[in-house]
Amino acid sequence: MRILIQRVKEASVTVDYEIVSQIEEGLLILLGVENEDVEQDIEWLCNKVLNLRIFNDEKGIMNKSVRDIDGDIIVVSQFTLHASTKKGNRPSYIKAARPEVAIPLYEKFVEQLKTNFGKEIGTGIFGADMKVQLLNDGPVTIWIDSKQKE
Repeated sequence: MRILIQRVKEASVTVDYEIVSQIEEGLLILLGVENEDVEQDIEWLCNKVLNLRIFNDEKGIMNKSVRDIDGDIIVVSQFTLHASTKKGNRPSYIKAARPEVAIPLYEKFVEQLKTNFGKEIGTGIFGADMKVQLLNDGPVTIWIDSKQKE
């Protein structure tokens, strides 16, 4: 699983001109699922997301987590995070999981995050043409791959 985390002052997801999720300060997470992903990837990533200290403390140092600031989270599915650009100019998405694999893992990720966080998690709509709007704070953008635990 790959996630792209963006620290935001605000974010929203719109589908067919209707806002389906909206938050103020918190995290916008783009989630890409690949065929080899398992539930252990979900557990590891959820813990990483909720404890990642990327919000400023009183001294302006990134020392607080989304929990510490009582922020909010939106998770949006994004298969293009698994794009391979090794050959040619058209990205290949062969590593991205098909919907029958990706949807259950995406839903489990959101549910696990909600359980661990103790708050509702905003989402997009899997497979929909979504318009994601955000005000990146910092900017702070972090990429994490559960297959590359560094």
